[in-house]
Amino acid sequence: MAMDEELYRQYLCGDEAGLVALMKKYGNPLTLYINGYLHDVHEAEDLMIEVFSYLFTKKPRIRDGGLKAYLYKAARHMALRGKSRRRLFFSLDNLTEEPDGQTLVEEVVRTKERDRILHFCMAALNPDYREALYLVYFEGMSYLQAAEVMGKSEKQITNMVYRGKGRLRGLLEREGITNAES
Repeated sequence: MAMDEELYRQYLCGDEAGLVALMKKYGNPLTLYINGYLHDVHEAEDLMIEVFSYLFTKKPRIRDGGLKAYLYKAARHMALRGKSRRRLFFSLDNLTEEPDGQTLVEEVVRTKERDRILHFCMAALNPDYREALYLVYFEGMSYLQAAEVMGKSEKQITNMVYRGKGRLRGLLEREGITNAES
């Protein structure tokens, strides 16, 4: 975690390598996070760049260990502010390269089906539960960091994650995935 702040300080001291490293580390995850709100990957990419533009032009003071939460909080703010009414969906279905071998194809189909079911079940969750689970499990944030991003207390995040996991487990089991982990 201190690594992020070191890169940020490096940038503040005039070394562009800090900026490049932070964008490389957080660019795609922030884009995916914003895309969860907008369902438009191109708009999400633009807003991700805006998040970094703001960070690197305004140069706010960020406490140690707080850069990741700061970035996601800014991304959430921009996504909510810029949320469009259009519903465009980005899909990986049109990739040109196909995997070799029947076994690999079957595994890809199985994995795609599980991902489809997971996305379907996540979409059925209360939006607060979905966001809390995403931040904690997909982005590896602590409950405190997720609370900062969502503007909630740590206790509220704890409750949302607990309830969200229970609800998600039930939805996954209903869809035939019985080995859903807690």
